[in-house]
Amino acid sequence: MSLPSAPSEDGHDTESAAPDGILDRANWREAVTTRIPSLRAFAWSLSRNGADADDLVQETLTKAWTYRDRFEPGTNLRAWLFTILRNSWYSSVAKRSREVADEDGHHAARMTAEGNQEWSVELGALKVALDDLPPEHREAIVMVGAAGLSYEEAAEIAGCALGTIKSRVNRARNRLAEAMDMPRGMD
Repeated sequence: MSLPSAPSEDGHDTESAAPDGILDRANWREAVTTRIPSLRAFAWSLSRNGADADDLVQETLTKAWTYRDRFEPGTNLRAWLFTILRNSWYSSVAKRSREVADEDGHHAARMTAEGNQEWSVELGALKVALDDLPPEHREAIVMVGAAGLSYEEAAEIAGCALGTIKSRVNRARNRLAEAMDMPRGMD
């Protein structure tokens, strides 16, 4: 296996024995592996770190192998590989910019969330109380209280008079307040 020569000023390999693209899929492995030194040099120029460059080349080779059926024989393999490497680099930079370094755990220790058990219990009690309402009262309170419909809209949807929907909502509120041990409103 021979190493590729340095790129010319126009960015193409100066090897005259073989074109830069792959004409035959049987040459895939050799064509890719001969470009590893060039890939590593490019990766190092981006990352400025040997270990990161090696990781980037490995990721590039993995992606190239995985998506090798997308490569069009006869096109520029080197450019295709460098594009994969470059895109992988920029993706990792974007990902790192969203991460917070916290080796000692100080940042994580400051992050707290209040318990939501009380809300879960209250939500469960509300669900039970809603289930105990007569269907027409439950429908009315959900339309007006939860969906935010006006009394007029709710009455039109339910197919009843405006006063009927107001009465149903009021009765539903009172029954829910009683079931939830809350003070009742005056409607």
